[in-house]
Amino acid sequence: MTTNRFTFTIYPAIDLRAGQVVRLKLGDPNRQTVFDQDPLSAAERWAAAGAQWLHIVNLDGAFAEGGAANWQALPRLAKVGPRLQFGGGIRTLDDIERALQAGAERVILGTAAVEEPELVEAAIARWDAEHIVVALDARDGLVRTRGWQEGSGLSVEQLGRRVREQGVTSVLHTDIGRDGVLTGVNAHASAALAQATGLHVIASGGVASLADIGRVLQVAGAGVSGVITGRALYEGKLDLAEALALVEQEMAKQEGGSKE
Repeated sequence: MTTNRFTFTIYPAIDLRAGQVVRLKLGDPNRQTVFDQDPLSAAERWAAAGAQWLHIVNLDGAFAEGGAANWQALPRLAKVGPRLQFGGGIRTLDDIERALQAGAERVILGTAAVEEPELVEAAIARWDAEHIVVALDARDGLVRTRGWQEGSGLSVEQLGRRVREQGVTSVLHTDIGRDGVLTGVNAHASAALAQATGLHVIASGGVASLADIGRVLQVAGAGVSGVITGRALYEGKLDLAEALALVEQEMAKQEGGSKE
């Protein structure tokens, strides 16, 4: 799974709970900060800064709390401009179809990929791997499910290899122990996952500054294709336009080197 052109994507995260933009510390629903009452304003802000993709999470769905307001926001967000990847509580083929019809470009399977492996195969057979991403959310290298509240008994590499065999090409890798607390992204763990499985890996959890973007860029050649960032953007610790410019510089460097 290699391409001649260097590509790397920064995904601003819009985590939704009851229709509001929030961030959780370490995935804990009781440690929530509301950053915006209207997700549309957040989406427009990141689009204006140059985002090509947005990472939308229905936290209510992940916690089995429904999430009607979050689903209602999805078509509005799809009209802003950036492409959307959407996840949280996706459990059936009907859920996937609903998300795609509402404007999502990619749908993220998390708990369902662990508990119902056949859903992964059916989804890829129906929509192909470009539209289906699996979330490998891990603490200490072990995959967690159901809003990160339950263990799975699987390591990230075990689940990664399994979904790769099912036809998945891209996964999200979140280090739960770093998520929402600005402690630095675990770039090397994401790179190790990519190398062990042959998957394109989007790193997530702990991005605190531009230096973290740089660290993930350093392992892009190992199969890390992007990074998700949330709290750092909302707290002003990371400037999205500056981060995107850094990616552009690296792309130019890589393309220049490939022509020599």
